[in-house]
Amino acid sequence: MAVLAESGSNPDVDLLYDINGLAKDAPHWFDRIMEFVGEYGLLLAMVLLILWCWWSVRRRGGEEAAPSVAALVWAPLAAALAVLVNVPIRGFVERPRPFVDHQGLDVLVSGKTDFSFVSDHATITMALGVGLFVANRRFGLAGIGLALLEGFCRVYMGVHYPTDVIGGFALGTAVVLLLSPLASALLTPLMRAVERSPRAGWIVRRRPAERAHRDALLPGTRKPLESEERDLAA
Repeated sequence: MAVLAESGSNPDVDLLYDINGLAKDAPHWFDRIMEFVGEYGLLLAMVLLILWCWWSVRRRGGEEAAPSVAALVWAPLAAALAVLVNVPIRGFVERPRPFVDHQGLDVLVSGKTDFSFVSDHATITMALGVGLFVANRRFGLAGIGLALLEGFCRVYMGVHYPTDVIGGFALGTAVVLLLSPLASALLTPLMRAVERSPRAGWIVRRRPAERAHRDALLPGTRKPLESEERDLAA
């Protein structure tokens, strides 16, 4: 298809120049930070946030542990699926990178020769953020915030139009939410089976031995009721 944005009178292009213009005015060291953050840093931060959420869910335990872990497993699977869905979309739209058709952009990352619509980075981070939100709202809001920052960075770096980012957000969100009921129906029983496993149960819920060991290390921790009864009987 033809390029979605042809001239500077297009609001998409105007916003591209406005955001990318910030890179021209920023110090060189700040642009290098934005380059790393936009290309790798926020993806790494999202992975760490998912691991943090998993650790929190596992430590808390309870009946919601298995569904929450299932949602966390679904988040990266949905992100990978969304990227696969994006392959034919990119081939159909065939939108060149902004710096191909528009002069004067400050491009922070070189070597981008593939098509622009939609942004893989925006798709992946938003899919992970929304997947996190399904598992835990507090962590999910933080994840969605990181995804929004990722979208800003991609335009700031001069490698995507704003609509590339918006399209990525929409694609990532749609894949997670539309397929979430099916994913939950398949993954939650699997996680409950893992929870019952003597060897792999720690993936879903903290083992009782771990809790007992932690309590033993904490001063002033009350003994379990059965232990107190045995002490009294003695």
